Amino acid sequence: MKAMKKLAYILAVSLSATMLFSCSNLDSMLDTENKSEFDASVVFSNYTLAEYNVFSISETFGHTNNYRGRFLPWYGFNTDAEWFNDGTSSSDKADIGAYSILTNNSQLNLDNGPYNEMYAAIERANLCINGLRTYGNVENDKEMAYLLGEALTLRAMIYYDLVKAWGDVPARFEPITSETIYIPKSSRDVIFKQILADLEESFNYLPWPATSAQTMTTDRVSKAFAKGLYARIALVASGYALRPEDGMVGTGDIGTVRTSNDPDLQKSVLYPKAYAAVKDVIENSGLSLYKNYEQLWRDQNTYDLAAGKEAIFVIPFSNDPGRWNFTNAINDEDLGRGGDIGPVPTLYFEFEADDVRRDITCVNWSWKKGHLAEPAGINKWYFGKFRFEWMNVQLKNGFNDDGVKPMVLRYSDILLMAAELANAAETSGTLAEAKGYLKEVRTRAYGGDESKAAAYVNDIANENDMFEKIMLERKLEFAGEYLRKGDLIR
Repeated sequence: MKAMKKLAYILAVSLSATMLFSCSNLDSMLDTENKSEFDASVVFSNYTLAEYNVFSISETFGHTNNYRGRFLPWYGFNTDAEWFNDGTSSSDKADIGAYSILTNNSQLNLDNGPYNEMYAAIERANLCINGLRTYGNVENDKEMAYLLGEALTLRAMIYYDLVKAWGDVPARFEPITSETIYIPKSSRDVIFKQILADLEESFNYLPWPATSAQTMTTDRVSKAFAKGLYARIALVASGYALRPEDGMVGTGDIGTVRTSNDPDLQKSVLYPKAYAAVKDVIENSGLSLYKNYEQLWRDQNTYDLAAGKEAIFVIPFSNDPGRWNFTNAINDEDLGRGGDIGPVPTLYFEFEADDVRRDITCVNWSWKKGHLAEPAGINKWYFGKFRFEWMNVQLKNGFNDDGVKPMVLRYSDILLMAAELANAAETSGTLAEAKGYLKEVRTRAYGGDESKAAAYVNDIANENDMFEKIMLERKLEFAGEYLRKGDLIR
């Protein structure tokens, strides 16, 4: 009885107190802010919270069906340098490398497949870019400006990869609204122009490698990466591709292999800008080639992320996710993995006998049970750049990830793009400059023998000969890094 009287008293007091408030006051009292939630004005005006959101863009790279297990292990094969071993395919897994990405592909046409995952990352980038522009005070805060530059650069990289694999795709450069949930494909030219402009803007925000807290490691974006990516995209945007006729994107028109008709994407416009970008990297970034080609790959296999050397940007996997060596390394029967992809058998013979890259790139043996090396057979070669035995972690049979961080861009690519651009009629470069860039790469290939490299480039007589030499050099230097497919197309 006493308990009932006490409850009645409490209810009465509560009711009396409530009557003292207006309805609006009561609504405001009940509608309190949830301190565990922040709106964009809070998130993007605070560096730590804003940085977490920028990290969310690259967090998607480690998802199984995105870069980690579908795009990177499967894109870029079936060239004159790389193939699925034995020349065979592995059903749907091979289609992204075999120019056959069909709607019935059970490995790629998924709700969480690489296409959708890349767009999820783009949406996160769009939210970050809008939030930082609105609330980040990027004009006066260089730390916030860095985050904006990083988001712009990551979005450009992802869109470039989407176009590489799928051609013309929807152009989403603003956060999704109810009105823009469903939009048609856009011409890749629209995308190229936007991401090139974004990268130009990012140059103003990003420091050089190893010159700021953010750029001390190669898993964060730097000015060198943004400028190198700009040059790579400019070469592609002004080059050849299978393009629908103008105004026919999304109609089913396959089109023809041609260059763009857009005046902003002509070589005369883009080549001078691209050349200026790579020259800036060469002259001001502080980067250089490893003297020892093998050491470059040993360091990649041991997760070396120190910036300021040859690697410019790597996919920021953690030390667990990622199926790079899982797919690409020399086959190891004790581990049960490696060797899905390898060099075409003839690639070995395209290297000169004294080219140190040959025996690192092309390996004709594999690890059998008990860690015994045995010949692999003439039709099954492996990329020696990627080796389980060089890793400094313990892997077990049946493992699913190795955490090796693939290099997206390295300094030798800057040099060879500079050689290509200096050699082009559309820039102010000269054949002598082009020879100088090529000579630097060749000197390392000859184990540091500068006189041999000088003799090699001095034999180049004209611009056409130089172009052929650059095409060959890119094939030899980057075999197993899957740049060849894009090079041949453009």
